[in-house]
Amino acid sequence: MTDIAAQQLKATSFREMHRGPKALLLPNVWDVASARIIEEAGFPAIATTSAGIAFSVGYPDGQWISREQMLARVGRIVRDVTVPVTADVEAGYGHRPEDAARTATGIIEVGAIGMNLEDGTLDPAQPLVDRVLQVEKIRAIREVGRKAGVELVLNARTDVYWAEVGPAELRYDEVLLRTRAYRDAGADCVFVPGLRDPAGSGGGVSGEHFGRPGCSAGAGTGKARGGACEPGLRTDAGNSWRIASRGRGTEE
Repeated sequence: MTDIAAQQLKATSFREMHRGPKALLLPNVWDVASARIIEEAGFPAIATTSAGIAFSVGYPDGQWISREQMLARVGRIVRDVTVPVTADVEAGYGHRPEDAARTATGIIEVGAIGMNLEDGTLDPAQPLVDRVLQVEKIRAIREVGRKAGVELVLNARTDVYWAEVGPAELRYDEVLLRTRAYRDAGADCVFVPGLRDPAGSGGGVSGEHFGRPGCSAGAGTGKARGGACEPGLRTDAGNSWRIASRGRGTEE
């Protein structure tokens, strides 16, 4: 089996982990030692933390570390564990779709099988990437995976709540606009950090809300709503739900 074929098998396995009856818990790691501890504890997959990796080499969070340095650290982790590794690569290390594609290429080259892509900018004047541009980035990442033969598990993060963008009463609607667009562009998962009370936003995040019958999450229960099948869920760092598709909008 070629390395690419084995890497694609890991990507497929990782994608399937999101479809079980329980939440997929992904402890975050920042170096080989933390990754080995998590693997030996029995977790089936590992997620890197961009902040943790940046801090460990003397940088603040927020893309101050270079793409090359981040990928080098991810690569060292991948080489020393056997479970699938998904990498947090912040906003993709650049403003253009081509930059996101270059980062995705690097992810595949170091052996990881998934990535986080966020839309936060840390710019108070424009705290979020334009929605259309973010969709273009997601499509560019998908194309890289298709050409390389490794379908990266792409987690699209929106920072509407995390950055407290706009009036509080309008944030949930903006989240829905963005997460629907990101999923339609090819994201496997959507991630909404800062949304700590799903019940306070209309009773939960459902397949009906997202326009996909297979990606529902009840208010903290993981149960289906609106006639959708029960979702696969995952949580990173234990404080925000990440909602994973089941068969790209098909019931299984």
